[in-house]
Amino acid sequence: MRNSLARQTAAALAFLAVAGNAMLAPIPAQAAGHYKHFKTAIYIPVNVTQSLVDPQVFEHQFARAMSQVPFDKVYIEGYRDNHFASDAEIEAVKRQFQAKGIEVAGGVTLAAGGFNGQFMTFDYESSRDRDTCKRAMALMARHFDHVILDDFTFYTSKSDADIKAKGKRTWTDYRLATMRKVSKDLIIDPARAVNKNVKIVIKYPNWYEHFEGLGFDLAQQPEMFDGIYAGTETRDPVITDQLLQQYESYNIIRYYETLRKDGKNGGGWVDTYSIRYVDRYAEQLWDTMLAKAPEITLFNWHPAAQDTPAEAGARPWAGQDTSFNWDRIVADWKAANPDAAVPPGWGLAAGAALKQIDAVLDQLGKPTGIPTYRPANSSSAEDFLPNYLGNVGIPIALTARFPQDAQTILLTQASAADPDILDKVKRQLEAGKAVFVTSGFVKATQDPKRKDRGFQDLVEVYATGNQVLLNDYYNGYGAGNGASLRDDPKVAPRDVLFPELHYFTNDAWPIIRGVAGARGFPVLLMNRYSKGVLYILSIPSNIGDLYSMPPGVMNSVKTYLMADTPVRIEAPAGVSLFTYDNGAYVIQSFRDTPTTVKVVKHAVDGKARPAAETVPGASRDTVSDVVIPPHSFRVYKG
Repeated sequence: MRNSLARQTAAALAFLAVAGNAMLAPIPAQAAGHYKHFKTAIYIPVNVTQSLVDPQVFEHQFARAMSQVPFDKVYIEGYRDNHFASDAEIEAVKRQFQAKGIEVAGGVTLAAGGFNGQFMTFDYESSRDRDTCKRAMALMARHFDHVILDDFTFYTSKSDADIKAKGKRTWTDYRLATMRKVSKDLIIDPARAVNKNVKIVIKYPNWYEHFEGLGFDLAQQPEMFDGIYAGTETRDPVITDQLLQQYESYNIIRYYETLRKDGKNGGGWVDTYSIRYVDRYAEQLWDTMLAKAPEITLFNWHPAAQDTPAEAGARPWAGQDTSFNWDRIVADWKAANPDAAVPPGWGLAAGAALKQIDAVLDQLGKPTGIPTYRPANSSSAEDFLPNYLGNVGIPIALTARFPQDAQTILLTQASAADPDILDKVKRQLEAGKAVFVTSGFVKATQDPKRKDRGFQDLVEVYATGNQVLLNDYYNGYGAGNGASLRDDPKVAPRDVLFPELHYFTNDAWPIIRGVAGARGFPVLLMNRYSKGVLYILSIPSNIGDLYSMPPGVMNSVKTYLMADTPVRIEAPAGVSLFTYDNGAYVIQSFRDTPTTVKVVKHAVDGKARPAAETVPGASRDTVSDVVIPPHSFRVYKG
């Protein structure tokens, strides 16, 4: 098999050499690309690179891919998992794409294989692996001025050499320090020694909450490299091991844009893996673009170019007029290609989704949202919380920089990694602003050994360490009776476990409370401090139970958290709101059935209301209902 492949490769290279420059004369690339608002790229893994050396394979697959998902650029990989392409193979494939007017860049995956799907990185205490890393970077720099690193520039090895080198440091400290040196000594320097003009972009994957434990350094690496890129592949939120929530495909772009001083993130990256229905693929592409990513990369070439059909999956909503009407897309494609010998593939799904989103992006301004502070290299027990909040209709602007200019901010347990966080909170409140903190933030900052008494210097609230099961909810601003937040007055909601917060009555006010038996517990506490207002939001012990509470609970939270935003929505979990600075907004449903969404618009006079004067339910609000089909989005002007 290997000898046969070698003979085929040699024959193809010989053919290319004989064909000469007439066949491979470059065609000028299109100035504007195939889409108005973004560039589309496809990533080509190293084994595919080698197969595309054959001109017949290249021509067939190029035609298949371009006919389904018009693309502007390819990343040609030269190394992955101890497997190298040769200089001749890389150059041959590069020239064929250039002859088609396609922009070319290099790709490399610094990994060493794995065990039954469990990833295995290089062992950077191994001289052999270090040499392989340098060799791979030098190879790519010889052929390209732009090289992207796929996900695997992290560190999992715990060999005897690693254990010895770590010493008494934590694995996190050891890996961060090691990967800073690796970035410079084994990646950047070897590449620039070959090509001083090479630009190296590090692609960060989707599991950002755990990065520092594996050596991804969001505090220093983004400035070490020439650019960064975002993995926006959230895949299916139920069957995958990470259970990434759909909103992250949008939110992670927003976050990565705050990591570099220039505020730039190169684009988003989506694959076709772990998808139970074709709409989920489209949703990831839409949400990446709703965040205004300048480029989308499709991983990888095979799904877009091979003759394998796309699998629609189980879609009970297939007969409805959804945004991604796969049956209609396929029917239109077959009508336009009556003689096609193979059915449409994943490339058609990508092409249709990108065409749809490209058509609406000119209506949307700059993305906005509730600034939510996550310092670089911070992790917490409130794992991926901002994405769950996005899935219950709260537009989030996740940022690595403290948002001191915002009128309202949200701080989670991860925010407490900033050693000066409580002083920053005080300054916000003294300026008359609103600060929302989670129960996890309270727990992380209530250290009684601090001279300033920690969080309790703001308000004497503390996490007791107990947990309570709540199964009923009420809201009420001020003293007196509350209004039930049940869906059905006769049916109690399911039990949800919350951390218990202790507070002093009439000092802090439980404006939304949960009930268990004969006791009430705060879900949203309010306390006035200086000229501002501090809110404490209790997060369920299982963050996923944000979806299990009656929708009225989080809808009530939004009346306070989004009091100064032009629009908010009231809807069940699984409906997201994306807002923009030109007043436009997008409502997207990830639900399987049509959903009625209440849209609440606030009269905006151009002046931010002081937090201490904010009272929800203002009479100037206007309310309307819209129906969003399953797995669909709708764009609205302000």
